[in-house]
Formats: sequence, structure tokens, C-alpha cells
Amino acid sequence: MFSSVKMLRMLKYLNYFQSGILLTLKLSAFTLILGSFCGLIIGLMRLSKVRPIRYLASAYINFIRGTPMLVQIYLVYYGLPLGLNNFWAGVVAMTIHSSAYIAEIVRSGIQSVDKGQMEAARSLGMSHGLGMILVVIPQAIKNVLPALCSQFVVIIKNTSLVSVIGMQELMYQTDTVRSITYLAFEPLIIAAILYFVIGYVINLLAGALERRLKTSD
Repeated sequence: MFSSVKMLRMLKYLNYFQSGILLTLKLSAFTLILGSFCGLIIGLMRLSKVRPIRYLASAYINFIRGTPMLVQIYLVYYGLPLGLNNFWAGVVAMTIHSSAYIAEIVRSGIQSVDKGQMEAARSLGMSHGLGMILVVIPQAIKNVLPALCSQFVVIIKNTSLVSVIGMQELMYQTDTVRSITYLAFEPLIIAAILYFVIGYVINLLAGALERRLKTSD
């Protein structure tokens, strides 16, 4: 049964949780960077006027969003002949998964920008691609910033799934502490609190950034 005495016992194992958090944040950072880049490319493909490109992007998004992430992790780790270690297999799997969601966020952001912005860019002599990069995409990212920050929180929580391939992130270390202490509940409480704190801090930072961008307007 849960008790404060058992929670105090967890202090002896803080190094396990600390190493787990560091690896979780490292994995999340790589996934956010690569997932955002891939998501931007796929989102632009989704808006392409070339039908095969648009259909390919749509099929990718629908397939990734329609299959469990756990299955995708197993497919990357056991199915792809890339010889990746568990860390990079986790990064690749999570990048693939997150890119589909970020692509839809990017697409909705671009579509939310007034079409007159592109017309104004073209009237200044910019090509369509340059106008998209310099004018439309920055405004689109600003519009969907809350959604992107929420996706980052989701990425952090999804890192718990890569423990199935032996990556020693927070959830893996939590299970290690459970096996050492024979306590089933208390380590999970600490893990839940740590996930919450990380997500809460990210939301605070995102809110501050959003207010600053509104002030700059």
C-alpha cells in the first residue's frame, strides 16, 4: 500500500530517475528537430499542386496516424535492415510517428495564412518558393505554435514506449527501480510527477513565447 515511508525510500534511487530523464529529454529533442523538419516537408507535399506528390503525402499521413506507435517502433527496430542501436531506432520511429502529426499541423497553419500574403510576396518579385519560405511559413508557424508545443509534450510522453526495445529512458528506469525495491506503485507515482513537471514547464515556456510574439505584433 502507498505510504510516505515508501516514497522516502525512493530517494536512494534518484540517480536512476535522473539518468532516465536525461535520456528522455535527449530522445525528445532529436525527435522534435527531425520530426519538425520532416513534418514541414510532408506538410508542403500535402499542399502540392502535383497530384502524385499530394496523394503520396496523404497516404503516408493516414497510414502513420492509423497504426499504433508501438507497432512502428517494432517495425523500425526489428524490420528495417539499418543496423541501428536502440537509441537511434527510437529516434527514427518517433520521428516517423511525429512527422505525420506535425505535417497536419503545418498544413493547417499554412492554410490559415491569408492568401493575400503570398500575392503580396509575388508582387515584390519573389518566387512562389521564396514567398513560402520568407512570408507564409513564418506566419504559419506562429499561428500553430500552441499546437506544436502540445505535440512536443506528446513526444515526451511517447518516449515511454521505447522502453520496449531496451532504451533506458525514464519508464525503463522506473521499471528497474520497481524490480529492485519490489514496490509497484511508488516508482510509478514519481515517474508520473516527473512527466507532469516536464510537460508543465514546456507549456509555461510556450505560453511566455506566445505572449511575446503577440506583443511584437
